[in-house]
Amino acid sequence: MAIELIAIDMDGTLLDPQHQITPAVKQAIAAARRKGVHVVLATGRPYVGVQDYLRQLDIQGPGDFCITYNGALVLRAVDGACILQETLGFEDYLHFEQMAREFGVHFQAFDFDTLYTPNKDIGKYTIHEAEMTGIPLKYRSVEEMDRQMRFPKVMMIDEPELLDSAIARIPEETRARYTILKSAPYYLEILHKNVDKGAGVRMLAEHLGVARENIMTLGDQANDTAMIEYAGVGVAMGNAIPELKAVAQFVTSANTEDGVARAIEKFVLNA
Repeated sequence: MAIELIAIDMDGTLLDPQHQITPAVKQAIAAARRKGVHVVLATGRPYVGVQDYLRQLDIQGPGDFCITYNGALVLRAVDGACILQETLGFEDYLHFEQMAREFGVHFQAFDFDTLYTPNKDIGKYTIHEAEMTGIPLKYRSVEEMDRQMRFPKVMMIDEPELLDSAIARIPEETRARYTILKSAPYYLEILHKNVDKGAGVRMLAEHLGVARENIMTLGDQANDTAMIEYAGVGVAMGNAIPELKAVAQFVTSANTEDGVARAIEKFVLNA
């Protein structure tokens, strides 16, 4: 079984706690690419929050891609052009904006290149998201939003205890109609029912003609579960949540210990 496609989560996986790619990880990724392996960043971030890391890794060729918004969009790495997508509509936006107000938590929504919040008291985690990814942040009341907009994802965000209380109140009917998952203790992501990182990896693999058994995925959080389960080789980081380690085929070292590099060496470079 030769690995032909590697999909790597960013925060907590590719990146160390300082949001840097270590030299060992850069070297391992470059070596895998020299062997002809496709390396793809698969993240909950928008494209603007991925671009600098694509440049650092020199993943900018005509055959290079990235997966953003937890699998909602598959984009060309060089320019962010969308080749595959599954998005939410305005009725979905209204449904969850109202629910967030009822639950007393902050709310935000993304189109392809902007982060919107209807909260006049903009939450600190919304500001953190904008600062971390570089995506433009705009306050827009519900009435000011364009009803034709499409949203790769919407989110409830707040202090972990408030957010967990809100999550417990989401009706089962709603859970059945959407993909709902946590990407951090203070982030709840809501996506189209057909969307998760596993679906994003599958769509890209079909586009590239890569079989499932020839895919390796790496992650650390609940939003990585679907792609860890989908891949021929699913790898959890040493710093991953226990639930992800339980479904992974291999647990590598932590993101503070070049865990991505160790996995690439084991399954690609020294295989």
